[in-house]
Amino acid sequence: MIKVAPSILSADFANLQRDVQMAEQAGADMLHIDVMDGQFVPNLSFGMSTVADLRPVTSLPLDCHLMIVEPERFVERFAKAGADLIGIHVESTQHVYHALQLIKEAGVKAEIVINPGTPLSMITEVLPLVDQVLVMTVNPGFGGQHFLPAMVDKISRLAEIKREKGYHFDIEVDGGINAKTVKACYDAGATVAVAGSYVYDSPEPAARIQDLKVATN
Repeated sequence: MIKVAPSILSADFANLQRDVQMAEQAGADMLHIDVMDGQFVPNLSFGMSTVADLRPVTSLPLDCHLMIVEPERFVERFAKAGADLIGIHVESTQHVYHALQLIKEAGVKAEIVINPGTPLSMITEVLPLVDQVLVMTVNPGFGGQHFLPAMVDKISRLAEIKREKGYHFDIEVDGGINAKTVKACYDAGATVAVAGSYVYDSPEPAARIQDLKVATN
């Protein structure tokens, strides 16, 4: 069964605490927080203060996905704000190995993120460092996009590398995830699914979280 990480990018910002606690009560495994700077991706979203505000109101691990230029500048502050896992894009910094080292030194789990058009060869050298790999299944920056089916093969190839090398990182998928696409990702080797609009745009968001789990049971 896949672990589910609802993305608060699709939640009701005026009732964020309510939506976060609903997800926790519905059986979510972690909370996905998209951080965007308007440069690496053409959108703006949450910052350290959001993480700090959410930390006291949920016991869920906070999975902070940094879609920002030079994320190494902010790692320590996100860790102090309460992040449990910090994800950085391989495309966002010239010093990705160092950035991942900084995350580990800050005492939180490290994740490498890879865009749809970026080959797996770009992250091979850092796989021994990471606790999680996020395969973007849409182009990053906006919620509500359609799943890119070609990414299923990338997930499968990453899962094969994981098996061959004896790595233990989770494989997370993000973008266009619903009860149908999550099954394809899970069968290919994904272990964590981020779901935003599928959960929060539904009149029954709690049921949608369970639908993702049932689809991969």
